[in-house]
This record gives sequence, structure tokens and C-alpha cells, in this order.
Amino acid sequence: MKALVLSGGTGTRLRPFTYAMPKQLIPVAGKPVLRHVLENLRELGVTDIGIVVDARDRRIAAALGDGADLGVRLTFLHQEQPLGLAHCVVLGRDFLGAENFVLHLGDNVLPEGIGALAARFAARRPAAQLVVQKVPDPRRFGVAELDADGAVLRVTEKPDRPRSDLALVGVYFFTAEVHRAVAAIAPGRRGELEITDAVQWLIDAGAEVRAGEYGGYWRDIGCAEDVLACNRRLLEGIRPALAGGVDAASRLTGPVVIEAGARVTGSVIEGPVLIGAGTVVEDSHVGPYTALGRDCVLRHAGIADSVTLDGVTIDRVGGLTGSLIGRAARIGRARPGDGRHRLLVGDDTRIEVAA
Repeated sequence: MKALVLSGGTGTRLRPFTYAMPKQLIPVAGKPVLRHVLENLRELGVTDIGIVVDARDRRIAAALGDGADLGVRLTFLHQEQPLGLAHCVVLGRDFLGAENFVLHLGDNVLPEGIGALAARFAARRPAAQLVVQKVPDPRRFGVAELDADGAVLRVTEKPDRPRSDLALVGVYFFTAEVHRAVAAIAPGRRGELEITDAVQWLIDAGAEVRAGEYGGYWRDIGCAEDVLACNRRLLEGIRPALAGGVDAASRLTGPVVIEAGARVTGSVIEGPVLIGAGTVVEDSHVGPYTALGRDCVLRHAGIADSVTLDGVTIDRVGGLTGSLIGRAARIGRARPGDGRHRLLVGDDTRIEVAA
């Protein structure tokens, strides 16, 4: 089985971060979202993976290379415009050939893995097997209606009046029959080739389409709150590892990972916390559910429940919480006696300060 991973799109809800990087490269628990996806696929034994990327953006290819360090082989497929998930299948036609494949959205994190669902697909070989999960508000998702035996009766993209609470998770298993479907459908009301329309075409043509309910944690990384929530969930599973330096004046509680070259002095670290390689934490307090990127500097600082990307400096500022801080950002106090705030911020930035 091959895999097709969809990593295009503009990530508008994650601006300003997505001005500088694709959202699939934003780190969660110290690792880009897309790397979590690729590791899940490798665990299935899938090593031949096509990644659909924006034709004008080479950053994902530069970050991942050929995939050898992950034990997979990557092929990059360039999409000129975001024309829908089914259009990505069209782009991947030559790469996929006649093989079965798993279609995985590059911004969906499923830390418990999809091994059981893959085994179910391999055993029965329906034309398509969807992955679904019950959600409180299915209007934001594709929605599947099933019969009592798990066969899919109907799929609808973001319906105003959902007839089911089963949302489509961003993972689909297909046989080569799906290529007939994507060739037959027309763009939908959004002007895109919808994968739900392709699935519905298979149903209407009499092909077997089934669904498996996913009971684990699932997060679609669409906005900053999703990044922070997913970071919390993944940090809960870390195992302590101290490859960096910690002095005798520091206190560590709970699971803490300190990567090679990082240094902690005179500080309190309350896990779960991940401190990236080369980062320096001095006379600071790092609270639970925080992941600090590589080569950051914290001095006389306080931060909790946050993610910093690489190269961040926080100097003499405490009380930071629920924050997502971009690469090489510098956060510091104003000059003594100056009661004013000074901000240098880009487009789509959100700032919350205590009154």
C-alpha cells in the first residue's frame, strides 16, 4: 500500500505563522505536524509516500528531504492551485498506479495510530473505507451516514443540517476504483473537486464503501488553539530524557525532556515539558505543557502551556501562558520607568495583555 499526504493550502487561520512556514511544519511537542503524520504511516509499513505541496513552495521538501531519516521514500507532487482533495488524487494518479493507498491530510494528528483501521481495510478490501468520529458540531466537517453494518449510505460536505454526528477524519483508504470516481465528478459549489463527491459517486455506482470509527485522539491543526491543545495531549505521553545540562540549583518535577546541548540553570521546570536542543533556560520558571524550540533563550522568564518555535528569546517577562511564539521572536521588558508598551508585530497578529 502507498500513501498520499495532502500538504497544500494557505493556512489562513494560522496566520501570521503561515506567512513564514506551511502549517504542516508548525511543531507540536517538538516535532512538525507533518512528521507525526509520516511516522504514523511508517508504523503501518507504508514507506512509499507521495506528498502534495504548493507548486511555488519548496519549504516542505527542504525540511523533509527524501525521507531517508524517517525510513520512507518521499515523492513530491506539485499542485498549482488548491482545487480540492479529489484533485490531489488526480495529481497522484501516476504515482499511485493500480495500488491501494491511504489518503492522509497533512495537518491531522492521530497519536494512537491507525493500525487497526488499516488492518480492517486490508482484510475486506472495500472500494473505500472512511475513518469517522462522533463530534458535537458536525456542520464543520464532511459527514457520513451509515447503516447498522457499517456500510456508508451517504456522505455530505459540511451540511447545514447534518443527518449524522459522524465526522470524516482526514484519513481515507482507497482501492484503485477511486480513480474512476474522481475522473467522473465535477467541481462542487466551492469550485473544488470534493473527495466526498468521489466517495458518493462510488456509493451510487454500487461499490462497497465502509467506515470505521476512530476512538483515539484526533486533532485537525487549523488554528493556534488546535496547536496548543494538541501539544498538551502529546506532551502527556513523553518519557523523561535528560541529554542536556541541569545544575544543582534547578528543580525538575514531572516528565521533562531536555535535548542535547540545552542548559538549565537556577530554574524550576514543571513537566510535562520539552526543551529543545541548544536552548538556554536561566533563572526561569517553565510550567506544564510547554514545548520550547531549539536555540531559544529564557532569562528571568515565566511561561506555561505554550509552544515556542526556534530561536525565541524571552527576557525578564513572566506570566506567559497559552502562547504560540514564532521563530526568532524577542520578548522583553521596556526600559525601567517607562510605563508604555512597545510592539513590533506583523499582519494577523493577536496580542492579549493584562489590564
